[in-house]
Amino acid sequence: MKRYIKTTAIVVTMATMVLFGNGDAKASVNAETAFILNSFSFLIHGLLVMFMAAGFAMLESGLSRSKNTATICLKNITLYSVAGLMFYIIGYSLMYTNVEKGWIGAFEFLYNPAQAELALLNTDEAGKTAANAALLRDSTYASMSDWFFQMVFVATAASIVSGTLAERIKVWPFLIFVVILSAVIYPIQGSWVWGAGWLSQMGFSDFAGSTLVHSTGGWAALAGAIVLGARKGKFGPKGQVNPMPGANLPLATLGTFILWFGWFGFNGGSQLALGSAADVVAIAIVYVNTNLAAASGVVVAIGLTQLMFKKMDLTLCLNSAIGGLVAITAGPDVQQHAHAMLIGGIGGALVVFAVPLIDKLKIDDVVGAISAHLVCGIWGTLAVGIFGSGSLVTQFIGIIAIGAFVFVSSLIVWVVLKMTIGIRVDGEAELAGLDKTELGVEAYPEFSNR
Repeated sequence: MKRYIKTTAIVVTMATMVLFGNGDAKASVNAETAFILNSFSFLIHGLLVMFMAAGFAMLESGLSRSKNTATICLKNITLYSVAGLMFYIIGYSLMYTNVEKGWIGAFEFLYNPAQAELALLNTDEAGKTAANAALLRDSTYASMSDWFFQMVFVATAASIVSGTLAERIKVWPFLIFVVILSAVIYPIQGSWVWGAGWLSQMGFSDFAGSTLVHSTGGWAALAGAIVLGARKGKFGPKGQVNPMPGANLPLATLGTFILWFGWFGFNGGSQLALGSAADVVAIAIVYVNTNLAAASGVVVAIGLTQLMFKKMDLTLCLNSAIGGLVAITAGPDVQQHAHAMLIGGIGGALVVFAVPLIDKLKIDDVVGAISAHLVCGIWGTLAVGIFGSGSLVTQFIGIIAIGAFVFVSSLIVWVVLKMTIGIRVDGEAELAGLDKTELGVEAYPEFSNR
């Protein structure tokens, strides 16, 4: 036992010396160690966010009718692929390169590793030390680790649109919209804040994307839903709302848990560093706030649905978990955990009220994404100003500016697509299901008439 304790102490001491140099308690990690840890944070948190793509696919599949499931799965894996390609080809440069306090980045194609990184990889052993020093003088992380982390965010925005428009949109027009969203619309509004553009200079704050990712996806989805129209039979001639329950609620629940899990990467990685004790403390706070907000959203939804409908509602509770997560995303670094619970709880309540309101407006949102992502994204962004870490006026200006840009530009794209190639399947195809008409392959052939 003594030998084990002694060996452990030696290992810990050696690790401390590697990370912190001579063991001085005041010393920080050296530049190369910080570079490694920061890049690792981008990559591992990016992987968590990438897993959210599976969550969106499962949630959308579970909340839709079984005759459309294969098409939904195809849309989700393809939108992730298309978004990643377009963000590489042009989107990242538009969002981050040479924004210079302005409105848009550079029209440069094919974002690639920094020259100093390539020099380090391609030099011989004799030149490694000099190349390594040159890289660390200008960089605190590997450039492509940041690209990967930022790319998975744009795929999230596209997934929000997919859920709202499910069961009646053609696949190809939807994918064309994803191309434009991920290559142009998302990067331009993102450059205003995360690219150090004009809203950033005003002091607008959105830690991980309540507005820049979730409301952006919600505004694009709202524009699409208005142009596309409701599913046949969703609304009756006298304004009644006809329920169209999803085929697989366990699958939808699994999707929600996957999203909850992935959200730790979404918010935690947005600290954008892991090279100091302060960064680790901040990420830990973000993780806890993220979890508390989601949990509060669920608990509030359970209570509200029991009071309002005399029975608890699973689908509203699932969306309220997401609503709580979306709401805290703008300010998950809040240092009073009780504030995170309040923000998430209000997000959950907003979902419960917004879903039936959206139905009354005759906007058909299959999965409730507009309520969970747009409405709660607005609330979370305002909460940053309410709880003292930003200006409420500036937050409001940012919401309006980004909302107007995304909604109007998306509306134009949807209208053009509708007038040219068409965006909606015909009535017979919708009745038969998109699996048969768009793919020719059914997810559940034995239950295809459901």
